[in-house]
Amino acid sequence: METIDNVELAYLSGDDYQALKTLMNQAYPGMQSLHWKKEEIETLIGMFPAGQVVLKVNNEIAGCALSVLQDYSITDKRHTYNDITGNDSFNTHKKEGELLYGIDIFISPKYRGLRLGRRLYDFRKELCEELNLRGIAFGARMPLYHQHADKLSPLQYLEKVRQKEIHDPVINFQFSNDFHVKKILRNYLEGDKESQDHAVLMEWNNVYYEKPSDSPGNRKRVIRIGIVQWQMRGYKDLNELMDQAEYFLDSISGYRSDFALFPEFFNAPLMAQYNDLSEAEAIRKLAEYTNDIVDRFSQLAVSYNINIITGSMPQFIDGKLRNVGYLCHRDGNRDYFEKIHVTPDEARVWGMEGGSKLQTYDTDCGRIGVLICYDVEFPELSRLLADDGMDILFVPFLTDTQNGYSRVRNTAQARAIENECYVVIAGSVGNLPKVSNMDIQYAQSMVFTPCDFAFPSNGIKAEATPNTEMILVVDVDIDLLRELNEFGAVRNLKDRRKDIYSLKRV
Repeated sequence: METIDNVELAYLSGDDYQALKTLMNQAYPGMQSLHWKKEEIETLIGMFPAGQVVLKVNNEIAGCALSVLQDYSITDKRHTYNDITGNDSFNTHKKEGELLYGIDIFISPKYRGLRLGRRLYDFRKELCEELNLRGIAFGARMPLYHQHADKLSPLQYLEKVRQKEIHDPVINFQFSNDFHVKKILRNYLEGDKESQDHAVLMEWNNVYYEKPSDSPGNRKRVIRIGIVQWQMRGYKDLNELMDQAEYFLDSISGYRSDFALFPEFFNAPLMAQYNDLSEAEAIRKLAEYTNDIVDRFSQLAVSYNINIITGSMPQFIDGKLRNVGYLCHRDGNRDYFEKIHVTPDEARVWGMEGGSKLQTYDTDCGRIGVLICYDVEFPELSRLLADDGMDILFVPFLTDTQNGYSRVRNTAQARAIENECYVVIAGSVGNLPKVSNMDIQYAQSMVFTPCDFAFPSNGIKAEATPNTEMILVVDVDIDLLRELNEFGAVRNLKDRRKDIYSLKRV
């Protein structure tokens, strides 16, 4: 084999045509329909120069990739090679198209087996990401199909290839480069006797694609989260409690954080003045503060330019005492969430009932979900949120003992792994000797990640000091989740056996 001293990618130019013609003769002997004329190549370069690239080995052209832009809808339509190329005129090229459609890609027989083709595919993927295109598609030949056409339909042949019963060098190469089958294209390339004129429409999805928005600015991909590990202490009134909350928000926003998370029942110290009442009566008195607290948080979210997850508070919803929290967006909007599963103690001591509201929330930093404390111990809830596109799960919690905390902590970490998302938990520390049923607290706030190469090997992005009042400011990268979804060592979301089990809302 010839010694390789240099390999480089370069944009195709008209001056390369003679070398390109030689390469086409080597790559496609006997297939004149795939031998491009000089004026055709020059037309293609003039229309879409960024999509035409050659691979040079020792300064000799050893490979080439040609492409045009198309509307994404083409993948749902029956089409032929001539439909894509406009009968070699390329007048079908869509300047504003959102799909990179591969016209051709070929490697000199002299350099096959060196994985050079992968470099051309990698270039296409990078171009796709750079131009913010939805993906790549092309009609892949089935060069060995003619050997099986008398016994197998194109679909049956493809299934045999997928099951490794037949080795097709082209289709197998596409599978190894993360392309998936969209459909069979009949009568795609006239004169392709080896494929019996058929092709497989292969597709690759750009996980970084962002749908164009009419609003200014792009959605953030690296999200900064501020976590408040709240100290339970006595406060003389609501103003003093909210002053402390604002102090933390001021600190967190100073780091230009996108979210602030408070713990479950962070406002419990206000029950101290009602300690002469029964626990059930005291929690109902606490519920009287909720509307005021939410209004103040909503104002703080705007003034500090931060999305606030308020933790949770008691509130009457349709006449029922529930454990609820609010997402106060920094644009002034607000959403609320409910605890679905109340603990036996919440039901027995306070007469609290579980809610039924379960949904994800769109924010300027992606789609998030919130589960309050005990709810994170039920995997079905977070899976439903993951199915709805959740990137970050926030879990405000309140636990009194270390074993109670361990239940929340361990199940929260499991949720990050199985749902391929970030999970952020925030709890309270300290003591409330003057509040019945809220005497002691134990917490260690944390941020969990999936366990794969792009993340910490132990799945812990950051952790607070146990039982110490503090804030934790952490960056999470949403693009890493997209890569994990498609290319992870394991893919918990994709690999579910929906043919034998399913999960649905009632």
